[in-house]
Amino acid sequence: MRLFVGDDWAEAHHDVELMDVTGRRLAKARLPEGVAGAARLHAMIGEQLGEDAGEDDAGQVAVGIETDRGPWVQALIAAGYTVYAINPLQVSRYRERHGVSGAKSDAGDAHVLADMVRTDSHQLRPVAGDTAQAAAVKVVARMHKTLIWERARHVQRLRHALRDYFPAALEAFGDLDAPDTLELLARAPDPASAAKLTTAQISAALKRARRRSIADRAGQIQAVLRAAHLGQPDIVAAAYAASVRALIAVLATLNEQITTLQGQVEAYFGQHPDAEIITSQPGLGPILGARVLAELGDAPGRYASAKARKNYAGTSPVTRTSGKKKAVLARFVRNDRLIDALMAQAYTALTASPGARVYYDHQRARGAGHNAARRQLANRLAGILHGCLKTRTRYDETRAWPQHAAKTKKAAA
Repeated sequence: MRLFVGDDWAEAHHDVELMDVTGRRLAKARLPEGVAGAARLHAMIGEQLGEDAGEDDAGQVAVGIETDRGPWVQALIAAGYTVYAINPLQVSRYRERHGVSGAKSDAGDAHVLADMVRTDSHQLRPVAGDTAQAAAVKVVARMHKTLIWERARHVQRLRHALRDYFPAALEAFGDLDAPDTLELLARAPDPASAAKLTTAQISAALKRARRRSIADRAGQIQAVLRAAHLGQPDIVAAAYAASVRALIAVLATLNEQITTLQGQVEAYFGQHPDAEIITSQPGLGPILGARVLAELGDAPGRYASAKARKNYAGTSPVTRTSGKKKAVLARFVRNDRLIDALMAQAYTALTASPGARVYYDHQRARGAGHNAARRQLANRLAGILHGCLKTRTRYDETRAWPQHAAKTKKAAA
């Protein structure tokens, strides 16, 4: 590398500093976000590289920035620069190495970032350019999961509100985000109006939600709603009912958009060339598979080994050794979206893969708890996925778990 660039970004501008191999500042500036700012940065870099610099010289430029996404980062990658996305916590710790005063500024952070890529680039992970297909999957898969998380939060808010003034609703209805529950609560959001619901009204809502045993279920709901329960004064119950109507409207919209986005996730994921390999893995369908692809990416060479993929996934443990003490702990600095998808895959794989089940049972027999055993299974499945993607082959049960397949065959004999 001949030139090192620190880029401290904000929503409207970028503070940049250019540094040479000796750590000498060559130039610094505050650039606006957008095309004009990117053009000015390219011009500053070109001026330092020299008039005879060609496209190959762009590979000698290292850029440190505290994000790995957005049009600005894509422009840096497209220009041929080596871009390092650095965790802000790492930047903070590096700043403390060279000064204890606590002073901080945007220009100072740009200097720190430039110095980090100059001295510690071998310890940093360069941003790997994913394909446009993978980027599209990432956008819709992340939003789909975000809306699911938002729905869970609103369901908890609804549950807390009902518990405070209408506990009979919690007893009468199972899933608070179910269509029939939302319909009936919207029609009768307070105890007085709920007690007036007829069997026909309840049955109609259950039928539209395609429930089974409609007559029995309707009778049970009506009996619970008409039973005596503790409550609030009428004016307080009316205020709660108004807030519940708002929550119900939000949940209904979230349900609709989650269903819509699910179709988009399946459509974009189905177009990706890795989709067939990923969905061949036990426990990975189109939705979970799309989430795994979105977080792992598809840039070739991003993961040098299965261990590197496991470390990034957060499934591999962390070992802490000091003197005679040694502890093997779960990895908590990780991609939360990715570990969520892989843990869900491990749970589903228990019934989809005999080898996965045997592996999980073996971990449990060794004394591991349910979550620890499932995390170890997720770690093993991440390694299997790495091998399949590397060799461009579909999942094969006997090759993935050869020792367990032999035990199962021997036990059957």
